[in-house]
This record gives sequence, structure tokens and C-alpha cells, in this order.
Amino acid sequence: MSRASQITLATTCFTTISIIAFVHWSQKADKAAMHAGVIRDYEQQRVKRERQADFEMQRELEQEYRKFQTVSDGGGPAAPPQQGGTGR
Repeated sequence: MSRASQITLATTCFTTISIIAFVHWSQKADKAAMHAGVIRDYEQQRVKRERQADFEMQRELEQEYRKFQTVSDGGGPAAPPQQGGTGR
């Protein structure tokens, strides 16, 4: 084989191997990124379930407290200042 054909063959082989290696690396990186997205979604769902459970617990406590206490919505007039004290 001539020198030019040897160089062409070597360059073609190197380029082909480089492309294959890059494609495999890219696929692994994509797979890892997708897996990280799934893990993130699971974590978000877990946090959402915890928040919902806390909300339900607070709602139940509020209903229980309302049985025993009068609760205002805070829309009424402000309470007058207390009289008395040391007289300063």
C-alpha cells in the first residue's frame, strides 16, 4: 500500500473508533441524566406526600380544637388596650 492510503486508512479507523467511543459515552451520560430525573421526581413526590399528610394532620387538629374553643377569623376590630398596670 502506498503511504497516502496507509495514512487515509489510519485516519479513518481512528475517526471511526473516536465516534463510536463518543456515542457510547453520550448514551451513558444521557442514561445517567434520565435516571437522576427519575430520582428527583420520586423525591418531589415524597415531599408532596409528606406535606399533604402534615396538612391533613393540621386540619384534623384544627377541627378538634374548634370543638373546644371559639376561633375567630381575625377580621374583627382590634382589642382595646388593657387599662391598669403601674400607672407610669
